[in-house]
Amino acid sequence: MAIRPYWRGYLKLSLVTCPVAMTPATSESEKVRFHTLNKDTGNRVVSQYVDSVTGKPVKDENEAKGYARGENDYVVLNEDDLDAVQLDTVKTIDIEKFVAADSIEWVYLEKPHYLAPDDPVGQEAFAVIRDAMAADNVVGISKLVIGRRERAVVLEPRGDGIVLWTLRFGDEVRREDGYFGEIEDEADPDLIPLVQSLIKQKTQHWSPKMVSDPIQETLLRIIDEKKKAMKPSKRSTPKEADTAARSNVVDIMSALKASLATEAKRQKAV
Repeated sequence: MAIRPYWRGYLKLSLVTCPVAMTPATSESEKVRFHTLNKDTGNRVVSQYVDSVTGKPVKDENEAKGYARGENDYVVLNEDDLDAVQLDTVKTIDIEKFVAADSIEWVYLEKPHYLAPDDPVGQEAFAVIRDAMAADNVVGISKLVIGRRERAVVLEPRGDGIVLWTLRFGDEVRREDGYFGEIEDEADPDLIPLVQSLIKQKTQHWSPKMVSDPIQETLLRIIDEKKKAMKPSKRSTPKEADTAARSNVVDIMSALKASLATEAKRQKAV
């Protein structure tokens, strides 16, 4: 199933424009997430906004944004006020400048997104911008409004597409000099070959399994054990419970766990 784009708009370079769609390159949807429950009833606990003075719940249509100008004194902004300050970067990624691909320090890179053409008609314009950047080994610098906040972004050609990184602002980045300044400049040269030998022994080909989450795997095992120990839900018929137990999701999860276990044994044997 195709992933729904997070943002749709236009990529623009001077007079060259094409429709594009942006999708986050990373996801946490597979992470184990918990609901907060009432321990006595087993029912979910829901959160809601309440008036800090009256203690009464506030309806969605009565909620507004407020800027504090004093104690219990706010300037209220409604949706029309917020829409009035929308910038061109809400719908357009206008590449303003280019820099060498290796000139942006890693610490400024925040979150990656995949950028792709959103219309067959615009694919040629997209490809021209992408290939020209790749040929000159440069990345594009632009701005984009995400969540009502204008963010600096960098566009990096990658394969057939473009990776868009949101960038941290300069005042958000701590310079390394204050942390590394007192570290010894050079190590004992006689020790370096020994460490290099150790590095060679431990060097492997990169695999995403190297960054698997052991806590996630343990939580899934605990949840699976608790599910097996639970009585069938009153809301489900025996047939439904049996169908759920034989679903592909459970089969895939079991296969993944078995694969991980086999890989762990293989690594120990090496």
